[in-house]
Amino acid sequence: MAETPVIHVLNGPNLNLLGVREPDIYGRDTLADIEKRCIAAANGATIVFRQTNHEGVLVDWIQEARESAHALIINPAAYGHTSVALHDALKTLSIPLIELHLSNPAAREAFRHHSYVSSAATGVIAGFGAAGYELAVQAALTKIRERA
Repeated sequence: MAETPVIHVLNGPNLNLLGVREPDIYGRDTLADIEKRCIAAANGATIVFRQTNHEGVLVDWIQEARESAHALIINPAAYGHTSVALHDALKTLSIPLIELHLSNPAAREAFRHHSYVSSAATGVIAGFGAAGYELAVQAALTKIRERA
């Protein structure tokens, strides 16, 4: 791989509260802790790590990733269950897309069982807490290498 891979890691609403919000479900790692884990797992790849509580900002970042990323990892949080706009933006990607959830949505409330992101995703990682981010980075790197 001649070019250094760039992986965008996008995080949706309320993930800025990780470490204090429902730690029994989401764990005690903060988003800053998770960003460090992603960088360590990246094996030299560039990680662009972002979080927003605003749906339109996520859509803008997805559109940006179309031009500047080799892969996209997204933890859409609640927007995964509600946002057709997110789905439509993700469907425009031609790069590997990993959907990520700290908890396992299938084991939670019924409204979390459907994801608008899954049908656009290359793969889904759920239920492994903060370690899921490292798994997602490794999966993204594998998919990038496969495409090279």
